Amino acid sequence: MSSDLQKDVIRNWWLKAEESLTAAKREFEAGSYIFAVNRLYYAAFYGVTAALLDRQKKFKKHSGVRIAFHQEFINTGLLAIEWSKFYDQLFEDRQEGDYQPFMAFDRKYVETQLERCSQFLSELKPLISLLK
Repeated sequence: MSSDLQKDVIRNWWLKAEESLTAAKREFEAGSYIFAVNRLYYAAFYGVTAALLDRQKKFKKHSGVRIAFHQEFINTGLLAIEWSKFYDQLFEDRQEGDYQPFMAFDRKYVETQLERCSQFLSELKPLISLLK
């Protein structure tokens, strides 16, 4: 991938992260908590994907992104361990919300996750050289 194309792709992933966070807020306000959680996970996933691509790493599966996130950002101390747990919890919540019948999330829990996701992206953004 050419340098210019890679920069465009990184910007695109980051834009998708921001748009997903905005969509999560809309879904939350509409009372659609399962869909808000789905969008929160994707906000984090797209942000992490942008950050990994900034380090010349790309993956085809969510599990690859998840493992690389831990290796590149948590194990190296670039991000606090709390963000490891947060990302993993969003992944699990999204899985349950998407695939478990009768799944429901509590309003307060989703509200807290919204705040944390916004903070997560704020912590992640400075680690992307293109977005500094």
